[in-house]
Amino acid sequence: MLVSRTQINVRYAETDMMGIVYHGNYLPWFEVGRTTMLKECGVPYRELEAQGYFLPVIEVGVKYLRPSLYDDTLTIISRISERPVLRIRIEYEVRRGEELLVTGFTVHTFINKAGEPVRPPPAFAEKMREIFPATQ
Repeated sequence: MLVSRTQINVRYAETDMMGIVYHGNYLPWFEVGRTTMLKECGVPYRELEAQGYFLPVIEVGVKYLRPSLYDDTLTIISRISERPVLRIRIEYEVRRGEELLVTGFTVHTFINKAGEPVRPPPAFAEKMREIFPATQ
């Protein structure tokens, strides 16, 4: 399993008039968690793009359990539970301390600059084999 934790502080601009985080702001926070996780495991998204690979979101889901509020310090937990092959499923939790506020997931696939589906780059595939050995 691959897990990453990223902290953010809720900015005033991310809330509505009640001081509650607007629901659409969770997706950019998922992106922050996802790109941090890729960087931490040695395959930064910037390098993938430089090699001509992109990872568009092809599916997304979010479940809102409790509201996040202005000035909260939140932890975005990003997790890949199974070795990705052609698609990557990333699961997310948004927590305020121990309190679970939001869960979600994104599914991605690799494409080239022409927008065509492609296999992951060899360095990415090798890194995933290291993290997710066949014995799991």
